[in-house]
Parts: sequence; structure tokens; C-alpha cells
Amino acid sequence: MKKTPITEAVVVLEDIRSAENVGSIFRTADACGVSRIYLSGYTPTPLDRFGRASKVGKSALGAERSVSWEKGEISSVLKKLKVEGFFIVAAEQSPRAVDYKDIPKRKKMAFIFGNEVSGVSKEALKRADMIAEIAMLGEKESLNVSVAAGMILSRVLGI
Repeated sequence: MKKTPITEAVVVLEDIRSAENVGSIFRTADACGVSRIYLSGYTPTPLDRFGRASKVGKSALGAERSVSWEKGEISSVLKKLKVEGFFIVAAEQSPRAVDYKDIPKRKKMAFIFGNEVSGVSKEALKRADMIAEIAMLGEKESLNVSVAAGMILSRVLGI
């Protein structure tokens, strides 16, 4: 099996509305060897404010316990990742975007996935090193965020 030069990968979820999407991304992250998920904005967390299990666990099926996570404000999280040497890729449609199949592999990679309707914020896009998109061949202009995360993570992380 071919080894990639990637030594650490993290995911940043910005303003994801659906607990089911978050849980699905936790499962995909676990399958792809992601070390941590950062949950920003109003993205639901695996535990509610009282420390009780949330709806995220229903679709995560335990991956919310096997992948570390933390809640954080998007600009602080991205600033921290930059200081730690992560190459940050935002998944978003943009004139600046490259095809997701052309994302270069770096030792430390962070992937930002945004809101189901409005996408990744302008602030996060400015802090990203690269914007990548999945070309759409049908009539719909985008995929579900958890499906897009699955495609990008599995392609870049090589599973």
C-alpha cells in the first residue's frame, strides 16, 4: 500500500446545521485517520452544554468518541492551525478553486467544510491556503456536505 507524506489531518466544520451531517463526517474522519475535528459557530457538538450525548452520536455511531474534537471560534482555530504548520484547504465553489483531485499532499493538512446552504465563510476562505471544489456534472450545483467531505478526505488521505 502506498504511503502518503501526510502525517496529520484535521477537519474544521463551520456552521454546519445538521447533527446528522456532523455525525457522518465524524465517521468518515475516523475511517480516514483524521486526528481531530474542530467545531465552530453553531455546529452541533457530540455533547450538549450539560455534558449529555447529542444527536450527533446517532449517525456518528461511536466515532465521536474515537476522533478528538473541540469547539472553537473559526478565526482562532485557523490561526492556531497556521501557527502549527497546517496547509489549510477550504471545500467551496469559487473562481479561485482547483479541482479537489489536484489538492497537493502536505505533511499537516486541515480541511474546512462549511454551512449546507451558504458554504465556507469569506473570513475562512481568506485564511485558507487553497480552495478546492468538486465539479458537478448534473443539474444540481452542490453535494451534501457530508458526501463532499467523504469524497475529499478519502481522495486526499488515500483510503
